[in-house]
Amino acid sequence: MPTAPALGALLLLLGALTPGHQEKLFHSRDHSDLQPSPQHQAELVTDLQSAQQFLSKYGWTEPVKWEGTSSKNAAELPRYGDADLMQEGASISRYGQEFPLEPTQAPAFVEALRKFQTLNGLPATGKLDDSTIAAMNKPRCGVPDNQIGKESAIVKSNSNNVTEKASGKSLNTTTNQNPENGTSTSKIRKKRFLQMLAAPVRYKDQANQGSTVRGAFSKKLLKWRLIGEGYSSQLSIDEQRYVFKTAFRMWSEVMPLDFEEDLTSPMSLIDVKLGFGRGRHLGCTRSFDGSGQEFAHAWFLGDIHFDDDEHFTAPSSDSGISLLKVAVHEIGHVLGLSHIYQTGSIMQPNYIPQEAGFELDWTDRKAIQMLYGTCEGSFDAVFDWIWKERNQYGELVLRYNTYFFRNAWYWLYENRKNRTRYGDPVTVSLGWHGIPAEGIDAFVHVWTWTEDATYFFKGTQYWRYDSENDQAYIKDAQGNQYPRLISEGFPKIPSPINTAFFDRRDQFIYFFKDAHVYAFDVKRNMVANHYPKRIIDVFPAVVRNNHPFGNIDAAYYAYTHNSIFLFKGKEYWKVVSDKDRQQNPKLPRNGLFLKKNISEQWTDICNVHSSMLKMR
Repeated sequence: MPTAPALGALLLLLGALTPGHQEKLFHSRDHSDLQPSPQHQAELVTDLQSAQQFLSKYGWTEPVKWEGTSSKNAAELPRYGDADLMQEGASISRYGQEFPLEPTQAPAFVEALRKFQTLNGLPATGKLDDSTIAAMNKPRCGVPDNQIGKESAIVKSNSNNVTEKASGKSLNTTTNQNPENGTSTSKIRKKRFLQMLAAPVRYKDQANQGSTVRGAFSKKLLKWRLIGEGYSSQLSIDEQRYVFKTAFRMWSEVMPLDFEEDLTSPMSLIDVKLGFGRGRHLGCTRSFDGSGQEFAHAWFLGDIHFDDDEHFTAPSSDSGISLLKVAVHEIGHVLGLSHIYQTGSIMQPNYIPQEAGFELDWTDRKAIQMLYGTCEGSFDAVFDWIWKERNQYGELVLRYNTYFFRNAWYWLYENRKNRTRYGDPVTVSLGWHGIPAEGIDAFVHVWTWTEDATYFFKGTQYWRYDSENDQAYIKDAQGNQYPRLISEGFPKIPSPINTAFFDRRDQFIYFFKDAHVYAFDVKRNMVANHYPKRIIDVFPAVVRNNHPFGNIDAAYYAYTHNSIFLFKGKEYWKVVSDKDRQQNPKLPRNGLFLKKNISEQWTDICNVHSSMLKMR
């Protein structure tokens, strides 16, 4: 038992170890209630030596080996005790590229500098001037612009020339016609450019190892996760996950690949892992440089790391670096895309402040589709929705939007942009109130001098839609209650139907059922004489046997094209119009031109994973 003096000394010692201030508790699991630690600033390019290092690091001097360098096997690293294995190396830069003492006199340096200047819209002087230094110091992605084994196709933003790789070799996109087949040279060169964007890559699938294919991932569903040890200190976990979910969805909206957040499966089953870190981070062999330059890096078929020294912000913020824009860019690398020097492209290496309404550019969409193909599938209904509004002069004008329905989803198609609306598909129940939530058979807009009514059909019933109140009628002005039986409103029309459309030329509704079509006279409220008829007799094939014959999925009069289209499966047939017959009187009335793939005419109508339909 200690004596009294000894006990007093022990108490004094314990008192000295007691902290003066109690440690602050984490009130939020992601530490978002705490001030982040001071940011480390990246070293800027200021002189010839740092410019050399920049050009070498990003593959301008010569292509860089990037893929497969995200981690190292511990068995391959030398042990500190193996002194006899360690030798002094030659004088090289921190990035492993040996440089001459006089860089301005080295042809390789001057040529690399000229390439960089050209593709950044600067005068190709080969001299390190202030504008070139400023371009090198812009915030950018850490993935090299030119890598060993990968093509880096680039488009100049200020001309119509397509530049192959980073060599300055130009493919002039003039619109000369090929005299042999009538194909324009510009189309050939545009296709060649897209092919350069998507050089053949290998499957990430053990069953297909060694096979060279266009797509990077062989499966249609990829799983992703924000790893627990890699949360950002700047945004809440929910904000981070929402941003990444949105970024994956943006790619899913334009390609036939689904993405799903997976929080429970073993890490070995996760295809894309995302995380934040500073300096040496997450076991990565590449260090981040601090705030100001590299904001993230990614590996093809692999992981994505974000530099937490950067000031990442949510999509709603006008300041900082948009985490959404960076995430979309890095996911593009994981999917197989290289950097693209094209105004508007998300795959530009340098960060461009977020624009209002940011979305994937045409170049990005076509590049990813060269790897994975286009989205294809059948549709339940396709139609133009007519609506009225007052213009700035108070005049009543008519507008229309095109809609595609499939199962429980729908897309609004922007014909002028030749793509779907950003954020689609949307659930039918969210956008169309009071009609069946899925499986619509047909849409019909009866539009005459005396009648203007819209109907949705499903099974044995139909619904009339009130466009002014944006909901289906329960009871219309004529006292009809809805839904009604098709047999009540349209006598002698069998149900269920395959599809239908209203032809304003003869004011008939054409109902399709199996291999037959019924023409319904809306003025007389009866089936027209001599109907039903075989579809092939009313809509004959222009080319023999090139015909859907029956079981039409959708029929649609398109105001954009002033034409009628019939859809079946992944294909469509354009109906010969009056204008077509004026140009070629030999064409049969209502004849069907050769079938084509729907995705050739209407692009980017893609499903998204069910977990991404409701983003909040």
